[in-house]
Amino acid sequence: MTSLTTLQGSVLAICRVHQLAQTATGFGVTAIDKRPVAGPVNFRKMGVFGDVQGDRQHHGGLDQAVYAYSQEDADLWGAELGRTIEPGLFGENLRTVGVPVTDAVLGTRWRIGTTLLEVSAPRTPCATFAERMGEPRWVKRFTEAGRIGAYLRVLEPGRAEEGDAITREFVPAHGITVGKFFCGPSLAEVLELQELGRAGELNLSGHVERQIPKLLARLS
Repeated sequence: MTSLTTLQGSVLAICRVHQLAQTATGFGVTAIDKRPVAGPVNFRKMGVFGDVQGDRQHHGGLDQAVYAYSQEDADLWGAELGRTIEPGLFGENLRTVGVPVTDAVLGTRWRIGTTLLEVSAPRTPCATFAERMGEPRWVKRFTEAGRIGAYLRVLEPGRAEEGDAITREFVPAHGITVGKFFCGPSLAEVLELQELGRAGELNLSGHVERQIPKLLARLS
């Protein structure tokens, strides 16, 4: 793993659940309604303090404790959809500025305030997300655009707040980003991730581990 301590950007907003809602699609209760909170916020192993994970099997757990999305990608969606993509609208906990979230290498570590986060997996759009957005063919459009943002695990619980700098402390040498893994890695890249995981050099999330056999079967 390569050490690389550089200032990347900052936190535009920290968001947590505003209220739980029953999904119209029948997937149960969702906590996707995230909204910005003011002042310092504690980050714990399961994510932002006071937040809720409505579906830990698919969109939560320790490996997907925090979801980050960049303002730059939100602005592109805003222009395409003709509406403002407010922080939290995509269900994200962190809205960043100046940070290439989708282009973050799997395993990259970010320091925000006293909290240390690690990029762990891409976001996979679902029916609940489509319901929230109310846009036609939303899952397909979001998938095809590839601007999916990143899930993070909390390595060191701490505190952070709006305006805090995001410092990149470590970047793995393999170079495979969450966007690349989501949109279509090469066979060599998938095999490299698998080997790094087996060797204990990269802590693969459950989502990535489950996708590797599927990708190998398709690419071999």
